Amino acid sequence: MKINGVHHIAVYPNEANFEKTVTFYRDVLGFPLKRQWDDGHCQMLSCGDNTVMEIVYHPELDNAPIDGSLNHIAFATDDVDEIIEKVRALGYEVTIEPKDLTLGEGYDVRIAFFKGPLGETIELFKEY
Repeated sequence: MKINGVHHIAVYPNEANFEKTVTFYRDVLGFPLKRQWDDGHCQMLSCGDNTVMEIVYHPELDNAPIDGSLNHIAFATDDVDEIIEKVRALGYEVTIEPKDLTLGEGYDVRIAFFKGPLGETIELFKEY
């Protein structure tokens, strides 16, 4: 079991702030587009190392109360399932069980989510 670093930091702006958010990270901070899907409503911008800023617009969240703009932090790993079993055994809440997804064309990943010790949302992320 090994964490290989931060994979991405996710923010979920509402529709009114989506372009402003993308423009800020892309044009002001200079994060180039690494990949996008869902007609551009999901974008990953490179932070300059292996970390990406994930900016996602979910229409169903437009009217949701906002506790803060950071949605979750994702750690890159080679073994999502092993780490999930370890955090589950320690009593942490697994909120999304390990599953395989294809994000956009040919971007295959395995993910899982759980709540950390402060209630923070943590994603485990494996790229294939």
